[in-house]
Amino acid sequence: MIVGSISENREIEKRIAITPDVIKKYKSLGIEVYLSENYAAHLGINDKQYETEGATVLKSDEEVIAKSDAVLQMMLPNKDNLSKLSKEKILIGVLNPYLNNDILKNTISKDVKCFSLELLPRITRAQSMDILSSQANLAGYKAVVDAFSFFQKAIPMMMTAAGTVSAAKVLVVGAGVAGLQAIATAKRMGAIVYATDVRIASKEQVESLGGKFLTVEGSENLETEGGYAKEASEDFKEKQEELLKETLKKTDIVICTALIPGKTAPIIIKKNMINVMQSGSIIYDLAASQGGNSELTKVNEVVDNNGVKIMGEANILNKLPTSASNLYAKNMFNFVSNLFNKEKKSFEINLEDEIIKKTMIT
Repeated sequence: MIVGSISENREIEKRIAITPDVIKKYKSLGIEVYLSENYAAHLGINDKQYETEGATVLKSDEEVIAKSDAVLQMMLPNKDNLSKLSKEKILIGVLNPYLNNDILKNTISKDVKCFSLELLPRITRAQSMDILSSQANLAGYKAVVDAFSFFQKAIPMMMTAAGTVSAAKVLVVGAGVAGLQAIATAKRMGAIVYATDVRIASKEQVESLGGKFLTVEGSENLETEGGYAKEASEDFKEKQEELLKETLKKTDIVICTALIPGKTAPIIIKKNMINVMQSGSIIYDLAASQGGNSELTKVNEVVDNNGVKIMGEANILNKLPTSASNLYAKNMFNFVSNLFNKEKKSFEINLEDEIIKKTMIT
């Protein structure tokens, strides 16, 4: 069996699905790896490195798709490449079926089996494949580093002969994987960190990292069985808004990470709340690509609202593509390994397997 991967659209996605260090893992299963020419040249990885590990490098995307039983990607390929996928081939990636519904319907109608890794169930057996966790972890770290680079004051408290510099106050909105890493990173750099989340279970996690959890009075636990956040009631939103507005008056940096799978990101930081923030403060919105947690967020722009800067990256991991690719490639291998029948040496769509059933797009 053969797995292949073609170059992504590097203007919007620099991560890759196959790195040199996973080639031998595929070959140990009896799976060959085909890649398009200059597949990872933008990351400083040349074709020779792949060939040394045992991969085959082909001249064109078309050739890779034609010869591969499964095509492994980061993003959904463009329409031209999708049209080249023939019957019974497999496509695996972050396909975002909620946004790409019509395109995927057409692909699936040709009996192409499509698997979207962001739909993985949060079960113990799927942890090694969990791309949301591996990628969000890096995103939370990078958001803090970027926000601090824009902030024009020192982060930790400093006591000098000339006087004391106060520690920066950071608020993290959403305490999932990205939020928890943001808390940990900000604390390591000396900030005072507050956090809020609709899931009550996250309180203990926040406090274990040294953060102070902001609890909405009479709050309900808004967590799905799968461990994700679900939409809050209007009453909760009103109470949360009052609490955040008071907190934001003394906050220097806000890191927004709140997302609901398959839906537009909830607007948590409204304009009237931003208006009470001190000039020079920063809002870094990791939810920008899904609409943003801040009412003023614009994708790939820095918005200035009376001296408060609101930053929204479409894909923050394009700033850490090598680290992100290394983790993603391992997640991908673990998923492919689960899909591969090692005795029959072929891919097997076992819909009794929760991992396969939940990620397959029908």
